[in-house]
Amino acid sequence: MAVSRQLETPVTLGRWLGDQVRLGLIALATDHSSECELWQMAPSGEVELFVNRVLNHNPTTVENLRAMAPGLTDAASVLLPGSPLDALIYSCTSGTAVIGADEVTRRLQQAKPGVPCTTPLTAAAAAFEALAVSEVAVMTPYVEEVNKTIHESLVSAGVNIRAFKSFGIESDVDMAMLPAATLLDAAVETNVADAQALFISCTALRTVGIVERLEERLGKPVVTSNQAMFWHALRLAGYHKPIDGFGRLMRTTEL
Repeated sequence: MAVSRQLETPVTLGRWLGDQVRLGLIALATDHSSECELWQMAPSGEVELFVNRVLNHNPTTVENLRAMAPGLTDAASVLLPGSPLDALIYSCTSGTAVIGADEVTRRLQQAKPGVPCTTPLTAAAAAFEALAVSEVAVMTPYVEEVNKTIHESLVSAGVNIRAFKSFGIESDVDMAMLPAATLLDAAVETNVADAQALFISCTALRTVGIVERLEERLGKPVVTSNQAMFWHALRLAGYHKPIDGFGRLMRTTEL
């Protein structure tokens, strides 16, 4: 005996939620920050963010970052299988530096062929070009062995590094716990007069809420990992509206 009756209301399928832009995010298993920061910047009703995580381990060492690579394809493959995405983001700056942006993209597109992909370093390079800057001061939370990979990646992308300062923290959980006041002070300390922009590296750092204040104080663009990868993913997805409140980059409408 049936326990239900067929509804007389006809089935009509509407548009996807956030049909204008559908972004996929591959975050680290230990990441406390990037998903929150991207949602903070997302225009309501115009962007949807779908998230999966890739296994990683603390401390943040070159060895542990490299060990993430084999899991990237599987992480992407179970992110809305069979449903469209407009762009896909890998949310780890240091992981990108160690694995390589091209290799990250190759592994993601094994699961999502044809979907444009970005990383924090890919996005930062695009951001510097869009802002017409090449002389950059860099602030990171990492230990020295990881800083070396960030430095090498930025220089390879044509960035002239005018200053490079770091907290020397090993755990990305601790990185996420740095308060805004500390990040502001560190950013001001890192800045130098001959840098055209400041780059704050690491998706674990909660920085999008301080970008506007920093730009006003420093008188120059501030690019962060989370801000840059979100901006780049939107542009790759065909979304070109300016977004206020999160720095000059988010008001830059073209790549």
